[in-house]
Amino acid sequence: MTKDNIIQNIKALKSHSNINYGIKTKTEDFTEKLFYTLFDSNAALDESIDELEIRFKEIAVLACKKPENLCESIWDRFVEKLPGVLEKLNEDAAYILENDPASNSIDEVYLGYPGFYAIAIYRLSHELYKLDLLLFSRLMSEYAHRITGTDIHAGADIASPFFIDHATGIVIGETTVIKKHVKIYQGVTLGALSVSKDMKNAKRHPTVEANVCIYANATILGGGTIIGKNSVIGGNSWVTKSIPEDSIVLNTTTTEVKIKEKK
Repeated sequence: MTKDNIIQNIKALKSHSNINYGIKTKTEDFTEKLFYTLFDSNAALDESIDELEIRFKEIAVLACKKPENLCESIWDRFVEKLPGVLEKLNEDAAYILENDPASNSIDEVYLGYPGFYAIAIYRLSHELYKLDLLLFSRLMSEYAHRITGTDIHAGADIASPFFIDHATGIVIGETTVIKKHVKIYQGVTLGALSVSKDMKNAKRHPTVEANVCIYANATILGGGTIIGKNSVIGGNSWVTKSIPEDSIVLNTTTTEVKIKEKK
């Protein structure tokens, strides 16, 4: 097969798609610039906001499925949300500092905690999700997923303050609801009990009430599953039914330890 044949075959196989891969890189650059603008004390806000607007509208041209004038006007609605998002994130950072004995300063939380970064990008992508910029929000949340190992769908409803520790391997599904003062550790999954396309508009993921702590590698599944307030979910637990408030859920599997005899 000649080079020309190969090229023609590839073109034919790509003909069904209008993907512009540049949107992915543009979204990642926008995400980093947005984080810098909100948290770096040296950021020149006037200039940064103007630059973000330009980048936002470049992405909106590729990501927005509405008429052009509506796509461009979404920026105004998004930027209006930034002070409120920053207020929530400051609450999240303070909650992390308050609850993690390994944290030494608020600066360390902002600069060095993957859990905080994951929460920050979630809260920003969530605003895009609510504005129906679904591809934009997805690319932003997937960038945070790649950087932190934490997969939070932009559609999830998460109150502030919220604490993620260690971050790696956490999955939070689209219709998850998390109330205030919840703490989650690495490897936790808040997922769907079953998946099919006709469940698109159904609540598929759990609700976690206030003051709940979920330890490492716990799996909680199902849209009707509610974890009652003030409960503790132990590590490696498997939960598919609602848990009353003030409960402690334990994985009762025991590990037997034997000492090897020396020969």
